[in-house]
Amino acid sequence: MDAPFEHYFTAKPADPAELRSRTVVLAGRHVDVVVAPGVFSPDGVDRGTAILLANVPDPPTTGELLDLGCGWGPIALTLALRAPEARVWAIDINERALDLVHRNAAALRLGGIVAATPDSVPENVEFAAIWSNPPIRVGKAALHAMLRQWLTRLAAGGAAYLVVAKQLGADSLQRWLAETFPECAVTRLATDKGFRVIAVVRRPRR
Repeated sequence: MDAPFEHYFTAKPADPAELRSRTVVLAGRHVDVVVAPGVFSPDGVDRGTAILLANVPDPPTTGELLDLGCGWGPIALTLALRAPEARVWAIDINERALDLVHRNAAALRLGGIVAATPDSVPENVEFAAIWSNPPIRVGKAALHAMLRQWLTRLAAGGAAYLVVAKQLGADSLQRWLAETFPECAVTRLATDKGFRVIAVVRRPRR
């Protein structure tokens, strides 16, 4: 497997010797987390995720929230810190990432986080909010399939926020989202350091 794509697919949880402790700022707090190679952004919070977290509004305080493609968990942990009464689904196909999320949630005593593979999420769960730094480099077809699968599960009035680099097709993705999800209002929430934060808000049902 090519090294640039290893973080999407690593199945084996990290050995204790591979774990690295980092202090990061999430939800305005300095917190200690563990990261590891073979997972996206193994040295801390990447720029795109930091821009997303700096620009999104507060999540709903209750209900089902989703971190789509969670990595070691900066988005899921932030959701849980901001909305401790909600249930946060941290999903990824990378088993090492899910193990790290579990470790970090336990260390921060965030009992509302469920680290799971996509197939483990019950089909009847709808999400009040979806936050994601999606895996753009998996290719357009795979990315579009993933977004179709999960954005259709936004609850009425729910909002998804995606951060995408402009040079990796953020503007064309925004157009595709608007065409594919006519039941949603698709807008650009923010632009910062070459990244776009795209908002996809499902209109209330009439």
